[in-house]
Amino acid sequence: MRVFCLALLLSTAQVLCAQSVKNFSESKPEDAGFSTARLARIDKLLQQSVDDQLIPGAVGMIVRNGKIVYYKAFGYSDIETKTPLKRDDIFRIASQTKAITSLAVMMLWEEGKFLLDDPISKFIPEFKNPKVLKNFYFEDTTYTTVPATREITVRHLLTHSAGIGYAVIGSPDFRAIYAKAGIPSGIGNDRDVLADKMKKLGTMPLKHNPGDQYTYGLNTDVLGYLVEIWSGMSLDQFFKTRIFDPLGMKDTYFYLPQNKHNRLVTLHGDKDGKVFKMKSAPYDALDPDYPKLDGKYFSGGAGLSSTVEDYAKFLQLFLNGGQFNGVRLLSRKTVEMMLVDQLPDLNTEFGLGFGLETTKNDHRTPMSVGSFRWGGAFSTQYWADPKEKLIGVIYTNIYESSNEHLLEKFKDLTYQAIND
Repeated sequence: MRVFCLALLLSTAQVLCAQSVKNFSESKPEDAGFSTARLARIDKLLQQSVDDQLIPGAVGMIVRNGKIVYYKAFGYSDIETKTPLKRDDIFRIASQTKAITSLAVMMLWEEGKFLLDDPISKFIPEFKNPKVLKNFYFEDTTYTTVPATREITVRHLLTHSAGIGYAVIGSPDFRAIYAKAGIPSGIGNDRDVLADKMKKLGTMPLKHNPGDQYTYGLNTDVLGYLVEIWSGMSLDQFFKTRIFDPLGMKDTYFYLPQNKHNRLVTLHGDKDGKVFKMKSAPYDALDPDYPKLDGKYFSGGAGLSSTVEDYAKFLQLFLNGGQFNGVRLLSRKTVEMMLVDQLPDLNTEFGLGFGLETTKNDHRTPMSVGSFRWGGAFSTQYWADPKEKLIGVIYTNIYESSNEHLLEKFKDLTYQAIND
């Protein structure tokens, strides 16, 4: 009986701890188990990176136990005009969109709209009877296929094991196949419509049989279209009404309203280790200022822009077991399932929407087992550590940065500053 009571008390304490984080407040680092002096090493890292022209600027945020212990901006939002970067400036977060789409999917799963192992052809008929690429001929971009051994399921999409490749950044054969078919990467396709492109994608060959390998691709864009089918809402409206408004994410959009255009950070490039303002398309016909367009293409895999604070709120939802800001979006058990390695036999530590820290890869970083993470193509990164009740977010907008180690150093310097 005594053991049972103790277990009940511990369980209750964990629930109360999760409920206590309703919104963020800024705090002295020492109040959350951090050293102010050691956090100052991050200041030195980011300022030196600006001074050396390795980055135009950066905004970093560290949250522990719901308390903001680090929230600073360094450098410029535009390296040419020397406009000072502000803490609440808005960045293109590209693939950080994927986790938000995954949340939307699991919210609808909880409503009984589908089963994780349902074939997606049940909802998008164009994906029926998938085929796998056998031979590709670069001289004329023709190819041959063989029937796939199984259909793509929702779980395959969430874990990037469907065999769907990526436009622009994928393998050469699939870049060519998608380009010829007009399948976009999901960024800057303001005049297109998601449903049209995803139906077309359903007729394209797969890189491998579903479930056989991990292939990072347009899986989450397909999930975004499925969210529209299951909810009867456009993806941007679902995000706004079901996720952003409830969580208080007031600065996250596919396309920014006019009154927030001035807060969008300029997109920069990297040449010979030095950053420059990007004035032309980095690839295809991408407008670097695509978040300012009045678009209608809502890419669930890459389309959002946001702030570090907004994204930290999203991550706190998961540390809280599915609730934040006084609202519950997911069950605690659903969150637990999302953070379990779904691909244990593929040597890829991935859950339902997140990369994971597991016992297999824990030797690589100071993150605790159970931590989850991802990033975006324009040099943004996040992670959350449930054991330490810790969130780290760092943003700088550079396409193809040669200074990727900066993001890892920010993480390392966060953990070395823990002082409890």
